Amino acid sequence: MKIKEVIVVEGKDDTVAVKRAVEADTIETNGSAVSESTLAQIELAQERRGVIIFTDPDYPGERIRHIISKRIPACKHAFLPKKEAISKNLDDLGVENASVEAIREALLHAKEENEHFLEVVTWQDLHDAGLIAGPTSRKRRERVGDLLRIGYANGKQLHKRLQKFRITATEFAEAMERVFEEEKKS
Repeated sequence: MKIKEVIVVEGKDDTVAVKRAVEADTIETNGSAVSESTLAQIELAQERRGVIIFTDPDYPGERIRHIISKRIPACKHAFLPKKEAISKNLDDLGVENASVEAIREALLHAKEENEHFLEVVTWQDLHDAGLIAGPTSRKRRERVGDLLRIGYANGKQLHKRLQKFRITATEFAEAMERVFEEEKKS
């Protein structure tokens, strides 16, 4: 599988993991203090080939994603569920721990932000679905983020991501239906 966009990752181990899964070029941020020269490289890559931001599903990864998105808003985003990014001994979370299949799946479903998308999933929809301020809300948000391939987020961030990645009310409803079905089975 060949990816035409340049994939932005956090470090060398992530590059190795990505290149095991797909044929692609990467840019490494080398941590969450993204340098000006790295941002300039990402800007050029976006202009010439497009960019997919593929960071770890943790706070530093989200920080990097935010820094890049603020400067270069047209990038695509690939998200890896936390369960796919945990090392075998459960002490490390990162892209480098993911299987070839999980990396391919995340990159295949990379989504582009759109700040001008008309809101279709409302804040009230999130409340009604039990995704805000309930005993199971965190677990539900995590599962919805996995199903919609937009990553885990708190309630406010989830609402923003649903808009950014143009998740339709139908897609949201289908994901919530699956969450409720899974809860009934467990």
